[in-house]
Amino acid sequence: MKTALLPSNRFISNLLIFGVILVIVPYTALTILFDYPNVLRYEPGIILTRFHQGGGLLIAVWWLFAISGFLLLQAYVLIGQKLEPQEPGLRWATTLGVMSGIVQIVGLLRWPFVVPVLAAQYVQTTDLATRQATEVVFTAIHQYGGGVLGEHLGQLLTIAYTVLLSLALRRLTMVSGWVSYLGLVASAIYLLAQGDLFATVLPGFPTWELAGLVGSTLWLVWLLVLGIQFRRLDEVAVQKA
Repeated sequence: MKTALLPSNRFISNLLIFGVILVIVPYTALTILFDYPNVLRYEPGIILTRFHQGGGLLIAVWWLFAISGFLLLQAYVLIGQKLEPQEPGLRWATTLGVMSGIVQIVGLLRWPFVVPVLAAQYVQTTDLATRQATEVVFTAIHQYGGGVLGEHLGQLLTIAYTVLLSLALRRLTMVSGWVSYLGLVASAIYLLAQGDLFATVLPGFPTWELAGLVGSTLWLVWLLVLGIQFRRLDEVAVQKA
């Protein structure tokens, strides 16, 4: 009977490191070009106007940002394959991780494929009723694609995956203990960002404005550190050989 080959630590490391870089580059570009993520809470007319002004470059950056998660999805799968023989419960974590990425990618793809049409319609018409109707349609799509899929389901699934993987890594002692704690801290802060989402439908809901930025940044740092740790596993194995 043939034994399945486990993915190499170096390959997983490369996917995590380059995956993080691929997320950071378009994210940074969006903060410069589109005042992201603050723009998400602007009035619909302002968002549509600014989006239209961004032209093809902004559409391209949003598309790159939407698909940037595919490398990380592959890393989730390979980490699962690597660790599941020792931690069978990680199969569920891997499923949650893949689901989180797919949900967020679907939500983000509204920007390069749906919003441009609405933005053009909004800017090019002078009819007040048409503009108001366009704002209503945009608000519904924005709240569902961004709020329900990206900020709610996507983030909650990401947090669940991070917590489960961090706990598994701590039990397996494969990486430095503080790496697991970093994942747990990032998850706790990231969870607080849900307050900002609930505040869009429940005015007065308690929020911490920096929770999303701090939580997502720490989460990316955790992934980057995890990638470095996986690379070190191969280096240690070579030294022992």
